[in-house]
Amino acid sequence: MKSTVIAITGASAMQIGERSVQLMLENNKSVDLILSKGAYEVAKSERSINIPVEPKAQTVFWRNKLNVKSGDLKCYRWNDHSASIASGSHKTKGMLIVPCSMGTLGRIASGFSLDLIERCADVHLKENRPLIISPRESPLNLIHIENIKRLAIAGALIVPPIPAWYTNPNTIEDIIDFIVVRMFDSLGEDLKIIKRWKGPNK
Repeated sequence: MKSTVIAITGASAMQIGERSVQLMLENNKSVDLILSKGAYEVAKSERSINIPVEPKAQTVFWRNKLNVKSGDLKCYRWNDHSASIASGSHKTKGMLIVPCSMGTLGRIASGFSLDLIERCADVHLKENRPLIISPRESPLNLIHIENIKRLAIAGALIVPPIPAWYTNPNTIEDIIDFIVVRMFDSLGEDLKIIKRWKGPNK
């Protein structure tokens, strides 16, 4: 089974990345997970969550935190440039970076791989595989917009985490689930039944 690479960078909306992992595993999918160095620091400083850096310990951590036993999960250190997913010969279904910081986005747009996340993104672009980038920034300045444009031209799909109100969500979890499922629609993954637009009520 080909895996999907999910990367979480050190930005707000980290919960959307976590829910992405959870829904994939609940649907018995295979996930390669990378957290940026900043993501560990944000989790600790803003949410008082100590995420283990060591891959096997982190796998156990996510299994327990997300309360899911199904699927296949493999975690990687952000600086593990020898990881199999850093090579174009390692087949994947695609890659999702959610949330994606503007620093990460800018380095990918420049072809500069500082860590495993950026290297994997570069591999997906050069191998013409699906790369979905979900930037979490507002307002955008012209540098951000130009970098987004460069990545879109290179083949990446830019999917900001925008909620849909026409579904009349009742909870924050409903909003997050809609965002996550719509992102994975772009990878052809049918993760969960959501309320989709069928036209105006008559």
